[in-house]
Amino acid sequence: MGIQISFSHRASKALQLCALILRFLFFVHGVGKYKLSRIRKVELGAPAHTIKSHGAALAMNHKHDWLILLFLAMVEVSLLMIHPFRRFVGKDMMEDLKYPMKENTVPVWSVPVYGVVLPIAIFLLVYIRRGDVYDLHHSTLGLLFSVLATAVITDAIKDAVGRPRPDFFYRCFPDGKEFYDQLGNVICHGKASDIREGHKSFPSGHTSAAFAGLGFLSLYLSGKIQAFDRRGHVAKLCIIFLPLLVASLIGVSRVNDYWHHWQDVFAGGLLGLVVAAFCYRQFFPNPYDDDGWGPYAYFKAMEEARCNTNTSNNMTAPDVQAQGIQIVNQPGRQNGGAVRNLSSAQDALESGRSL
Repeated sequence: MGIQISFSHRASKALQLCALILRFLFFVHGVGKYKLSRIRKVELGAPAHTIKSHGAALAMNHKHDWLILLFLAMVEVSLLMIHPFRRFVGKDMMEDLKYPMKENTVPVWSVPVYGVVLPIAIFLLVYIRRGDVYDLHHSTLGLLFSVLATAVITDAIKDAVGRPRPDFFYRCFPDGKEFYDQLGNVICHGKASDIREGHKSFPSGHTSAAFAGLGFLSLYLSGKIQAFDRRGHVAKLCIIFLPLLVASLIGVSRVNDYWHHWQDVFAGGLLGLVVAAFCYRQFFPNPYDDDGWGPYAYFKAMEEARCNTNTSNNMTAPDVQAQGIQIVNQPGRQNGGAVRNLSSAQDALESGRSL
């Protein structure tokens, strides 16, 4: 008899897992390079980059990226509505597709929760701690691109391949009575939605989404805590491996539920992880770089602020020096006039005496 886990119990477990990640994250931040990054920010005299001060301008600067993101969402919806390729399924093939139909251990509604909501919650907490809108915007944008691009690629391959799921027999013949045409292909009489879903085995959508979202989160955390700073803090690896472990267990559940073959799960995980790496590197340096704790845009803003400060100082220095010369020279001119007046008075007095 299987153990049924309630929704509230799953939610509490997820919150406990999130709290554990954040506790380790902030502890390591307080003793590692993360603290040094805040000192660097103060030393550079960097202005505050908050949602209120820079959020609107930053979003407008990336408006085309957000529009492409919306376009990817529309493409994903259309791919979900398309019937996959009706692959030939003969009687001999059915011997490997007679696994029982089961409910999902990881339901479909939970995919955006662990793949999107959980990472964004961590991004927001990092923003509250640092106040860097560049980090919040680019991490959120990169994550959404990672998940949506992976979903589009996954479902496009699903529709093109049309591989039957391990439980395809009972989707096609729910009463167990088999029917085949003259060529030996199946004649299904099951529910239309079950049959259509039964042709979407390769690759695993749950697994690819898990590795796209949690893989991006793992890369993000590895950069923030400087996991590869050559100091040998193995505890940092536990933090970055935890999201990958969760994604792997989600993939294993798809095989245990007989919704996917192991090849589907392996391909889905590899696909999601590769896309996540590409999307992360669009906005952030390599996690093992010295500047891996921040996005490219942050360092660019720091450089522009420093250049503007230097330019302002170079332009005002001659003006200040000129004003100083004028202030210093003014008393000299006044004293010179007083001396000349005094000499004239003495000359007049001497002339009077002579008269």
